[in-house]
Amino acid sequence: MAKKNKKIEVKGTEITVISSPAEDYISITDIARFKDPKRTDYIIQNWLRNRNTIEFLGIWERLNNPNFNPIEFEGFRNKAGLNSFVLTAKQWIENLNAVFINDGLSQDVRLERLNKIAISQMKILTGDSEMKRLEGKE
Repeated sequence: MAKKNKKIEVKGTEITVISSPAEDYISITDIARFKDPKRTDYIIQNWLRNRNTIEFLGIWERLNNPNFNPIEFEGFRNKAGLNSFVLTAKQWIENLNAVFINDGLSQDVRLERLNKIAISQMKILTGDSEMKRLEGKE
């Protein structure tokens, strides 16, 4: 499967789009860079603290991860949104057995699978069976 990187510009910030024949993937790191170019790690970490993000990740893990740890997840979900709550991607992986990383899948394969699942869930949530691909500059 041939992939190519494109750039799109959003509010003066270049965002990387990795394209394959079937899907496009947007760089979350590039989006975070718009907010604070020197501390993208904190922007992403704060996104992981959000209760809605935790709920989404929990649903995804329940549907796709046979090794998901629901007891550990409940602890994260109960704390999500509190000022004292901190969650990093590494903590999520180590504590909740994030299935694709534990399976040793490469980042591009993980992105493909996550993207397909996210589109499927958005179709269900929005009732839109005609979700469109991101169009970027060639």
